[in-house]
Amino acid sequence: MTPPVPAPGLAGAARDLLAELDETPLVDHHVHGAFRVSPSRTAYGNALNEADTDPLPVGVDPFDSQVGFAIRAWCAPVLGLERHARPDDYWARRAQLGEDEVNRRFLAAAGVSHWLVDTGHRADDLLSPEELVSSSGATAHEVVRLESLAEQLASEGIEPTRYAADFRALLAERARGAVAVKSVLAYRAGFDVDLSRPSDGEVVQHATAWARDVASTRSVRLTDARLIAFGIHAAVQAGLPLQLHVGLGDRDLDLRRSDPLLLTDFLRLPEVREVPVLLLHCYPFEREAGYLAQAFQNVHLDVGLSVNFVGARSTSLVARSLELAPFDKVLYSSDACGPSDLHYLGARLWRTAMARVLGGFVDAGEWSRSDASRVIRLLARDNALRVYDRLTATP
Repeated sequence: MTPPVPAPGLAGAARDLLAELDETPLVDHHVHGAFRVSPSRTAYGNALNEADTDPLPVGVDPFDSQVGFAIRAWCAPVLGLERHARPDDYWARRAQLGEDEVNRRFLAAAGVSHWLVDTGHRADDLLSPEELVSSSGATAHEVVRLESLAEQLASEGIEPTRYAADFRALLAERARGAVAVKSVLAYRAGFDVDLSRPSDGEVVQHATAWARDVASTRSVRLTDARLIAFGIHAAVQAGLPLQLHVGLGDRDLDLRRSDPLLLTDFLRLPEVREVPVLLLHCYPFEREAGYLAQAFQNVHLDVGLSVNFVGARSTSLVARSLELAPFDKVLYSSDACGPSDLHYLGARLWRTAMARVLGGFVDAGEWSRSDASRVIRLLARDNALRVYDRLTATP
């Protein structure tokens, strides 16, 4: 593992806790693959903007952002550059090394023991879980995206009367090698929809309407809230941990409709309370997610993705994630996608933020040093190993 980049300004308990964090392998419980081949500078720049779905205009420097500054501060030394290297120098060095070497350096330096990989997004140009293993030396496990299963059925031709049975069969097949499922309901319909369990008759009705739409539009993108709800309940019935995208994302979603408090009635359903529900990302709703984690025994959260994109403000974000949520309900993730710089940066920023926050508690006499160490272990890996019990059951 590449030696960690020193964190300037840390003293007292924070310095000692960062050393401990650097020695603790992380479970990145929600992540995507890294670029398989070197991107153009434009494609790389677009990957540093989470919300805008259009290419950045000419003359807009993607490094002029919190994530851009954080990359120059923390990632540059991994490539053999000084901290805060100029963007042109950073890009030139990255291009010189090539994507295979860049991936090897950043993925290994992240200090991750397990990657839990959502394979339902951009599978063609991102490293597969097996390729992440080769580049990082860690293990990797699949997270199955429910909407992708439905869209696979649609691309093969929907038979509405068979849809429910075919979806359950495909889910059972794909779940055999997976540790969890994920839904992007927030993108496709929002949370302010009926999330009760549809009957099979209702599924036939909605699958019939979707088949007509697919035939007329030639698009298999699933936006029918009742069919998405069916997929979620099928996963719940199978007993799989359920990941839900919450909050920050690109403008295809309506952020107002991704507030996790809108999931309260769904979380009250007896069958849902039997499986772990993982609220991903959460910004700017991390406090709402913390409330739900306190209110429901099966609800957990992370602030992945957001940590990277708020950069120097990540300490405040991590602190907010520790306000209401019980400490056995908070997990680590990077949600990195594309540049492996982000796989490393997520880990580096989170570790540093945790050291600063918990070190402040210890130095103020609010926490004991031993309690801070225990919480580090919980959030970094033990919570994930408990929630995703297949991690310890797979080779």
